[in-house]
Amino acid sequence: MKQILENSYNFCIKLTNKHYENFPVASILIPKEKRKFISAVYAFARIADDIADESNLSLVKRIEKLVEYKNLLINKSLNENYQHLPAVYHTIETNSLTLQNFTDLIDAFIQDNKKSIYQDWEEVLEYCSKSANPVGRILLEIFNIKNEQAFFYSDKICSALQLTNFFQDLQIDLRRGRFYLPQNLLSKYNLTNDDLIVFVRNNLVDDRFRGALLEAVSFAEDMFLEGKNLLKYLSGFFRLEINLTIEGGMEILNKIKKNNYDSINYRPKMIKFDWLKIILKVIFNG
Repeated sequence: MKQILENSYNFCIKLTNKHYENFPVASILIPKEKRKFISAVYAFARIADDIADESNLSLVKRIEKLVEYKNLLINKSLNENYQHLPAVYHTIETNSLTLQNFTDLIDAFIQDNKKSIYQDWEEVLEYCSKSANPVGRILLEIFNIKNEQAFFYSDKICSALQLTNFFQDLQIDLRRGRFYLPQNLLSKYNLTNDDLIVFVRNNLVDDRFRGALLEAVSFAEDMFLEGKNLLKYLSGFFRLEINLTIEGGMEILNKIKKNNYDSINYRPKMIKFDWLKIILKVIFNG
């Protein structure tokens, strides 16, 4: 069993190192003894995401696989197709993690295969409460922070990161038929989902689109700023890691602004120089 667990953690670590988002999820800033736990959490979410986007499967089959994945978790069952599960179970048990945070993540991926249009920010944020917020809560629990106010601010950060990712990947999601910009926001700027599809097909945007995205970016920025209150509950390198993550998300929003709110033709991404600027900013300004 010890060898199985070691192999499982090694699988998770390799998977984590292979895939990077806007910032490494288990960077060198995280204490070494915590990194394997975070890698297990990442592997759990990553594989659920892969199932949700498995293009060779029908919609019904993808949902069935996600439900099966969820049941494996709840029952702590093993499956030869999922090498990461022993590490996930060990991580949950060792750190006394809340199981619902993991099941909520799966529910979000199931929702992605059922719902593609959101009426208002309230609906979008309800989705974020399952797709993003659980990750922040899991991280806090791994660092033995179980404070409701800290969870509140963490939710703000994670939802803002999810929104930022939506704006960053707007063209990709539109091509998949997913409309994360709220319908009431589009209506305010005399836009429809069909207009967004036309923009993608013709690689163009207009002032209506720019106005809607400007408002959306401002909404996410406000959430980041409120979420920064989480930092007072953190210390050491974990605090630095979270601060860098916040600044990284805000830099993506700044890049959207610099591209004149055109996420159709320009996908903003971080480069090493961007991270150098952010690291210096965080170190000298706190």
